[in-house]
Amino acid sequence: MKTIHKYALKVSRELNRLTLREGFQVVRCEYVVPEKTVYLWVEEPLKVDIPERQYEFRVAFSGEPVPDHYVYRGTALDPFGPEAFHVFEAPAQQREQPYREPSFRPVIAA
Repeated sequence: MKTIHKYALKVSRELNRLTLREGFQVVRCEYVVPEKTVYLWVEEPLKVDIPERQYEFRVAFSGEPVPDHYVYRGTALDPFGPEAFHVFEAPAQQREQPYREPSFRPVIAA
């Protein structure tokens, strides 16, 4: 069996952390006007033997840069305003790697 859950997302540079069952699928993304909030509808399996884990999502405005490794999941439009909100998933394997400064070797002229 499976079901669909609805999750509210913050619109900010901060990541939204959701606990979801492995094998989930994002099925809808929408801006709900009365609540002025972006929502994500997620289809999840209901089997208790399927593990849950943390997933992180970022909501970005049009034209706002996001890291290359983020995966696009949907767009929500404000029907009464000019705003578009784009939802990206931050993949776990990329999220957990700390940023490292590039290493440079000095060029020594002879």
